Amino acid sequence: MKSDESSLKFGTSGLRGLSTELSGLPAYAYARAFAEVLKTDGSAARAQNRVLVGQDLRESSPVIARLCCAALHDAGLVPLDCGRLPTPALAFHGLRFGLPSIMVTGSHIPEDRNGLKFYRAQGEIDKADEAQILAAHAQSTIAALPDSAWTVATPVPDVDVLAAYKARYVDFFGPALLKGRVVGVYQHSSVSRDAIVEILEALGARAIPLGRATRFIPVDTEALRPEDEALARQWASEQSLDAIVSTDGDADRPLVADSTGAFLRGDLLGAITARSLGADAIVTPVTSNSALEASGGFATVIRTKVGSPYVIEGMADAVRSGSRTVVGFEANGGVLLGTAARAGDRELTALPTRDAMLPILCALAEVAATGRGLAAIAAGFAFKAAASNRLKNVSTDRCKAFIGRLEQDRSSLATLFAPLGDVVAVDMRDGLRITVESGEVVHFRASGNAPELRVYVEAATQDRAEELLGWGLDAANQRVA
Repeated sequence: MKSDESSLKFGTSGLRGLSTELSGLPAYAYARAFAEVLKTDGSAARAQNRVLVGQDLRESSPVIARLCCAALHDAGLVPLDCGRLPTPALAFHGLRFGLPSIMVTGSHIPEDRNGLKFYRAQGEIDKADEAQILAAHAQSTIAALPDSAWTVATPVPDVDVLAAYKARYVDFFGPALLKGRVVGVYQHSSVSRDAIVEILEALGARAIPLGRATRFIPVDTEALRPEDEALARQWASEQSLDAIVSTDGDADRPLVADSTGAFLRGDLLGAITARSLGADAIVTPVTSNSALEASGGFATVIRTKVGSPYVIEGMADAVRSGSRTVVGFEANGGVLLGTAARAGDRELTALPTRDAMLPILCALAEVAATGRGLAAIAAGFAFKAAASNRLKNVSTDRCKAFIGRLEQDRSSLATLFAPLGDVVAVDMRDGLRITVESGEVVHFRASGNAPELRVYVEAATQDRAEELLGWGLDAANQRVA
């Protein structure tokens, strides 16, 4: 099938693009392609032809989910409509019952965009699966939506999918974990905004809902909006809170602030989670803080390209190498549990997909266990000061051309970075990550989800990190045209 949807592509986690271009034939066609892959390799038969479908709170998601259900039905499968729920809850149910799934979500990106996340029964698809879906899509002869696309009746699962996800954490951490703790929950338009409150209260905390939105808000945990930071500081000043917690739109990325309203970076949350669970191996992209290796807190640190498929692959490598408890995480804070984790006689089963609830609870568990605030816990990891942001509306081609010029012309690279000092290390695993003689880091990378150029930096102090980030954004902006 020829595709004219220029914005639709697979990125770091699923298919993404403009909602106006995804809603309609493309959503139907890509879901149908996924169905054909499942049928061809026997996955559909093993799942008794059942496929789960979930969605986030975006205005465009219900129509896209309906089209996905119709496509699965027309392919001879049985779609089960799970409604609105967190992506990790959908994935968890699929793992428990051996069912593939499709999640309709654009995650953290603006509301004018949306996407599809595909899962096999074993978890999130990998890059090889993406290639198979694209091949099946290209071979399709579907030229228009069938009339049946709007009339298919879709059954629902015969169990409460969200209840099982909530019980997963209450059973592992125990009902007294957060007794006496007060936690603010920034609800905005997160699909997990009610589930977070319910889980925290089931663990003994007093949960205070904050900032519930009536429209979709694109909360990006790697590039927070100034208004989100201001809200957190305001709430912290108005009442005594141990923490403020939240997620992105589909609840696979966490957002955690300390008692002052200062947000912890995602890679730091990942490290806190890994230590809390006793991980002997962590897997994380090159964008995570370089202090992870220097800390000596983990026997094995594996670095990957950005994107959960790469982290999943790295976790599998760690297991094959003999690691017992493997935790993967990204700089955005999403944590993937590659193996089971244990606490006494309790076991938390593996969930190899990004999840916001686990790092939120592990961070709060550390507060409860140590009696220290999140700020003190965070300081103990001695992370370098870091900052990140992006240039918006920069096409992937322009991003790649800018980065490519610097990769190929080391003289231009040295000239660009001369104000910062001599370049001592160049990492090209994902974009261009430069370390200069002072130990400062500047990393340019094309976003896999949106037309943006991401800039990440590390420095000795937060003030210097913000200054360095401004320099990196300005340097890139002058050269991406």
